Amino acid sequence: MDDATLGGLSDQDLLARHVAGDPDAFGELVRRHRNRLWAVALRTLGDREEAADAVQDALVSAYRAAHTFRGQSAVTTWLHRITVNACLDRARKAASRRTSPVDDTERLEQLLEPHESAEAPAERQDLHRQLLAALATLPADQRAALVLVDMQGYPVAEAALILDVPTGTVKSRCARGRARLLPLLAHLRTDAEGSAGAGGGRNRTQGTSVPPAEPRNPDAVKGGGGRA
Repeated sequence: MDDATLGGLSDQDLLARHVAGDPDAFGELVRRHRNRLWAVALRTLGDREEAADAVQDALVSAYRAAHTFRGQSAVTTWLHRITVNACLDRARKAASRRTSPVDDTERLEQLLEPHESAEAPAERQDLHRQLLAALATLPADQRAALVLVDMQGYPVAEAALILDVPTGTVKSRCARGRARLLPLLAHLRTDAEGSAGAGGGRNRTQGTSVPPAEPRNPDAVKGGGGRA
């Protein structure tokens, strides 16, 4: 089957064709979803090599476990769950767990909003670097919840499906993560407010809190079994 025909199939049909032996179907699934899976992995792990390895692990797992998919969720939710789990498996090996009080429920993008008015690419890159460094200090479960809800824009209910936990758990992890990030990112607000006073108002773009992350070589995160 040619690429154009595969491109017209649903995710679920592609997965079914892969299970049935189509050598190109899984590659089309990878092509559709790898960029968002990569963004989730990079923002969860904060390291390009670790993120690439996690996505590769996830896609290999999905390739092998495709026959277990029962359609109880969307294929994209299933892929994200596998990817997040692969990230958490890697993060837990190096994470140092610390407890912190739950005293703030402000959304992550609200913590960063003033700085998002910066138009210079170098400033946005610096924001991205500092945000990833701050995220790296969180326990892996809090980091994954914040990445999905505050950075990728998933509704709490869908994030709960991806993480395979109750919605209340996702809300709790996000609240705790935001409370831990607030003091780490407060200086960005202070610096940005000073810059805004000198340079004028804001021009905030709707969407995620940081620029979309793209792999240096998308082919490096292809799944086995077909073109991507």
